[in-house]
Amino acid sequence: MTSRRRFLCATGATATAAALSALGLPSGALAAQGIETSAPQPFSFAQLIERARQMASTPYQPAAAAPAAILDRIDYDAHGKIRFKPDRAAFATGPGPFPLTFFHLGKFFRVPVRMFLLEGAGDATAPTQARELRYRDDYFDMPADSPAHALPPGSGFAGFRFQESRLGDQQVKDWRKNDWVAFLGASYFRAIGDLYQYGLSARGVAIDVAVAGKSEEFPDFTQFFFEPGAPGSDTVVVYALLDGPSITGAYRFAMQRGQGVTMEIDKQLFLRRDVERLGLAPATSMYWYSETVKGTGVDWRPEVHDSDGLAIWNGAGEHLWRPLNNPPRTIASSFADRQPRGFGLMQRDRDFDHYLDGVHYERRPSLWVEPLGDWGEGQVQLIELRTDDEIHDNIVAMWVPKAAARAGDRYQLRYRLHWQSETPFPSALARCVATRLGRGGQPGQPRPPQVRKFMVEFKGPPLQALPFGVKPEAVISASRGSISYVYTEALPNGVPGHWRAQFDLTAEGEEPVELRLFLRHQGQALSETWLFQYHPFIAREVY
Repeated sequence: MTSRRRFLCATGATATAAALSALGLPSGALAAQGIETSAPQPFSFAQLIERARQMASTPYQPAAAAPAAILDRIDYDAHGKIRFKPDRAAFATGPGPFPLTFFHLGKFFRVPVRMFLLEGAGDATAPTQARELRYRDDYFDMPADSPAHALPPGSGFAGFRFQESRLGDQQVKDWRKNDWVAFLGASYFRAIGDLYQYGLSARGVAIDVAVAGKSEEFPDFTQFFFEPGAPGSDTVVVYALLDGPSITGAYRFAMQRGQGVTMEIDKQLFLRRDVERLGLAPATSMYWYSETVKGTGVDWRPEVHDSDGLAIWNGAGEHLWRPLNNPPRTIASSFADRQPRGFGLMQRDRDFDHYLDGVHYERRPSLWVEPLGDWGEGQVQLIELRTDDEIHDNIVAMWVPKAAARAGDRYQLRYRLHWQSETPFPSALARCVATRLGRGGQPGQPRPPQVRKFMVEFKGPPLQALPFGVKPEAVISASRGSISYVYTEALPNGVPGHWRAQFDLTAEGEEPVELRLFLRHQGQALSETWLFQYHPFIAREVY
């Protein structure tokens, strides 16, 4: 990183443990642990915002990385053998309950990230100061022959994570072995849900995802600033500086470790140049296949996905459910809205027998975005890319403002992220629990190739409350083609309030068909609205 772009940089002096302890600063504990820190410099969130604003008016210069020849040798296997030493963790003895550890640089995490510990935060009698934590290889456990030993001191870190509480039940979750939030790579971060499992990721921002003729841009969090936690608090506060060719930004994360994880995010973004698709509050996930559409013999497992649908609670109060697709080509779907109440990539299927995998897809968290304040007009956009394996994240959901994103524009946004198994604001309506496709037509009769049968399952109290013998009405529409053989029935599984709607769709050609369905009785909606994008090309391949 060039000197022109340095912010709160070290002066070159290293504080001693005795001096820091005399000041009563958290860095004193770090120095006593053998952690090297820089001399202090002033810090405030307003200062960070102003720095991001100034950076946006100057040309982008990428951070100076460690020697490429060394990073290339720290491949996937070598990187996996490098672990931060628990006894070197920041806040290992307080003041807050969550120790802080760091990720090492490597072949796939090349951008150096600078880490700063804040002192005096929240103390009205003294200014907040920041001290940089300086990288050394002896902070990490690694094999004697690891190529990482060749990195020079001060090379930087790749990211960080907060460990579970040092005050918690060590039999259940030893903090040395378990973490609950991690920031690693570009502006990616993720947290565990209430089922103690990592899954999908969030990002600080998304730039030109799936824009024809353009490469997606991945800005980086280049600096992080950590407030010492209050004794017994379940919340940590982290500030971040974002930098990229098209954008800069300043972030404040207040992250609460409770039943799952809740993050309140305050960010300001500044555009260096025009952006065609500016994605705010983006979530990134993986969807390979589910019970909806699965090619014969593609894999031994019944389903493989981190998320199975996009849920939206729009500004008009309507609850929407859009099952995910693994499309034949990259598809961008838009859901226009004003002041959305929330949206998220959800994992609704929680049955282990539907996955049969020890990586526990049934425990993967859902991620719900709760807007705070007026987000104005825009779209929830869903980007779906083709994948043939579970190692690729191929799903993105984000908010895209209606107004064009132009160089010089400034964005201020506040929202909460809820990492839970379920949405924090459940609808009173019955929800969609499964979508299944098959050959249309009648058993025992020739099955026309252009006809598909849909079985859409709903479950919830409004269906359970139906009078005996009363069937809900399926309200269905399609962007093209014709609907026939519409029928609703209670599932013969003895579970009250579990119904399915079935219908046949006849549609010729290869273009996608947009479908819409909900259940009602006497003019009242009983279910959320199911949306589905049907791809005849995939159906023809599978069936």
